[in-house]
Parts: sequence; structure tokens; C-alpha cells
Amino acid sequence: MATPLPFQASESLHGLSAVVTGGSRGLGLLIADELMSRDCHVTLAARDAAELQRAGALLRQRHPEGSVRTAVTDVRDKKAVADLFQQAAAACGGVDVVIANAGIIQVAPAETVGTAGFDDAMGTIFHGALNTSLEALPYLRESQAGGRLALIGSVGGLLAVPHLLPYSCAKAAVGALAEGLYAESARDGVSVTAVHPGLMRTGSHLHAVFGGDRRREFAWFSALAGTPLVSMDARRAADRIVTAVQRRRLRLVLTPAARLADKAHGLAPVLTARLSHATTALLPTADGERELRPGIDVEPAAPRTLGERLRSAGSALNDRAARVYNERHRTAAERHQP
Repeated sequence: MATPLPFQASESLHGLSAVVTGGSRGLGLLIADELMSRDCHVTLAARDAAELQRAGALLRQRHPEGSVRTAVTDVRDKKAVADLFQQAAAACGGVDVVIANAGIIQVAPAETVGTAGFDDAMGTIFHGALNTSLEALPYLRESQAGGRLALIGSVGGLLAVPHLLPYSCAKAAVGALAEGLYAESARDGVSVTAVHPGLMRTGSHLHAVFGGDRRREFAWFSALAGTPLVSMDARRAADRIVTAVQRRRLRLVLTPAARLADKAHGLAPVLTARLSHATTALLPTADGERELRPGIDVEPAAPRTLGERLRSAGSALNDRAARVYNERHRTAAERHQP
């Protein structure tokens, strides 16, 4: 067993090898960018080869002296994840930092999503994080710098969010996994950080999938995710996440709204549940389409209703983030790939 290493807040990430899953766009891409800014050798992993190619090109343009690799990987596939770490370790001389970020977002009433939707969320979000963690830990234990693992949860995993229940359930499991692995891995010199972001302006509304009254679901989700007073600049979030990993923090909750929700749920769970119930009156009903479609297909070409005009105004910053963070480039054929 490796000798336990002291957890020092000042440890540098310079020259370390990092793996980021879900790294082809949005928050994962920004985390990879931040790691490269701190002189890490980065391996990006995601399912979509075209997105990965664009992401790698973006990072090489920003960091011409940096080191970035890409690896097409489905984190639901244990063998594919094992191959990812074996190849990253061989190419970079080991693995020191791992960020498990892969996920999906389904926005619809629970009965519209159905059990298959919950299975999909658990498969990608929880089992993806589990596969990544268990395959990463042997390499992190061997790290001369003391390995660092971060699991990206969500405020949605700290309290249930209506019309996001598959996501909430899976993220709650990720949070439990992170805390348990922290307790079990610290003696081996490996730190585990549970990250619970609130809403961030990443452009993820275009890749979330929507069911039921799709246009209304898209309207509320995209507008809320783009409101400055509620959501957070994604680049600033990535900086804080990487800093927390560098300093080996156990837990990070991002955005004031998320921290408030976390504390309120901890202190008054019944009141919080009742307030959550009250908000469902503002959400669409379960009537509508059962097939889930990505936001980039649901987004109206030109706002027609008052609600759509408000959404367009409220999510302007999020729409801009989508263009910058590799969220708006998939072709129609790519969008319908599993």
C-alpha cells in the first residue's frame, strides 16, 4: 500500500497528467482548458469523435505549447474506460488527476421520461462516474504527486428538482460515491472532491433532451440557466473546480443559490419539499410528446410567444456560451447518434 501523503493546499499541478471525461464541450472542455493553463498534460474523453476533434483543436489553439490528447470513450463501458486509463498512463507516464464529468440532462415530468430515462441517467451519470473512479484509483495511488479525483455532482443531487428527477437521482448517487471514496482513499494518499455546481452558463440547454410540452420545457430551462443572478459564468466555475481539486477540498458547492438551497434542505427538508411542490404549478404538465429530443432541435428558430421572447432574452448569455464552448456545432446526423 502506498505511503499516505500529506494534503497540502499549495501543491502545484505543473507537469501532472490529467484525464477529463465528458471533456468535449461545456464544463468539461473548460475544466480541461483550466488544467492546461496550470501546465497539465490533458487527456479528453467523450463519446462523440467529431466533438472531441473540435475540442482538441480549440485547446491546441489556446495552448500551442501545451499537451492534449483525445480518446473516444463511452464511460458506460467498463472495458473502454479501462483502455482509456491504460493508454493515458502509457502516453503521459501515469495519471495524477481525474475529473469525472460525463453526464446527460433530461427535462420532462418523471412519467414522461419513464423508467428507461432513469436507466439512461444512472448509466451515464452514476455508472459512468463509478467506472471512471474504480479504473482510475489504481493509477492515482501510484501517482508520485498523490492522486486527485473529482466527481462532478450537482445541486440537483442535493435536493430533488421537479422535471429533472432522473438527473437528480443520478447526481445524488454520485455525491454519495464521492464522499464514500474520500473516506476510503485518503489513507492511500488520494484525495476525492465532490463538486456540486448550481446553474452555469455552458450552453448545455442545447444538448439537454426535452419531453412532454417540449417548447415550454425548453423555455423555462434555458431561460433559468442563462439568468446572471441565478447562474454562474462557466469559465469562473471551471477555475474554482480546478482550484478545489488542486487544494484537495472534500466538497465544493458552486453559486450562492445552490449553497442556499443546500443549507435550506439540510435545515428544513419538509419546508424545502413543499416549496419545491409549489414551483411545479409554474411548470408544464405531463401532457405532450414522450419522445425526448435535444434542445438544439426544440429551440424555436424565431421566438413567437411572449414566453419564447422572454426565454430568448433571459438565455442570451447561455446562447453565447453555447457558441464558444463547442455546444452548437453538431450536425443533424450526429445529434441523433446514441
